[in-house]
Amino acid sequence: MWRRFSRMMRSFVGFFISVAEDPELILQQNIRDMNDQVPRMNESIAMVKANATLLEKEEAKYKDDVANLTAKVKAAIQANRDDLAGSFAAQLEQTKGALARTQGQLTTARAAFDKAMTVKQAFIREKERKTHEALNAIADYRRAQWQKKVADAMEQFEVAGISETHDEMVRKIEEMTAVNEARMDLAMSNVDQQKIKIEDEAEKLQASELVKQFKIEMGLAPASAGSTGAEKTIAAKEPQRTS
Repeated sequence: MWRRFSRMMRSFVGFFISVAEDPELILQQNIRDMNDQVPRMNESIAMVKANATLLEKEEAKYKDDVANLTAKVKAAIQANRDDLAGSFAAQLEQTKGALARTQGQLTTARAAFDKAMTVKQAFIREKERKTHEALNAIADYRRAQWQKKVADAMEQFEVAGISETHDEMVRKIEEMTAVNEARMDLAMSNVDQQKIKIEDEAEKLQASELVKQFKIEMGLAPASAGSTGAEKTIAAKEPQRTS
């Protein structure tokens, strides 16, 4: 009992594993997974692009600040306000440092964006290639499954048994046909024999009647009431004598 239950459980587990490892289902899931990665990739690329855009805005602001501070330093020098010129010059140096850092970050962000776009293009090409390959493989798998069903059906097709049954049924039909034909011939022969017997009896009766009429004409037998018709029959059968 335990062995039967264990064998049944193994069959169930094997069935679920075979279903889970169905190549068509796995390939279709792979296609869905690759399609799902595209929006996430676009979101990541958008974040990289947004970071580069912010750095570009900071760069533009720092450039404006550098230009404004440079103008203030020059104006203070022209006004003989070295104290103000020094203060503006210090701010200018800090702003130039921030601008340099921003420009370095912007260069990195732009390179990251370009690399992300390159990766996306490569991924899209690979996705299209694998999708096309998967669809072809699914078509081949379905064709193979259909061929397997046909092969299984052909393997289960017992030609010998069918031929034997076929020959047996044909032989039975031929035997039935022969028996019915024999019965038909026998019935027809019985009908013909009955007809012959009736004709024989009629001829015998007619011959007996003729003999009786001859006896009457010869005076060997008394005449009867029904002899007139017979005499006419005899007269009709006798040839006419020429005078």
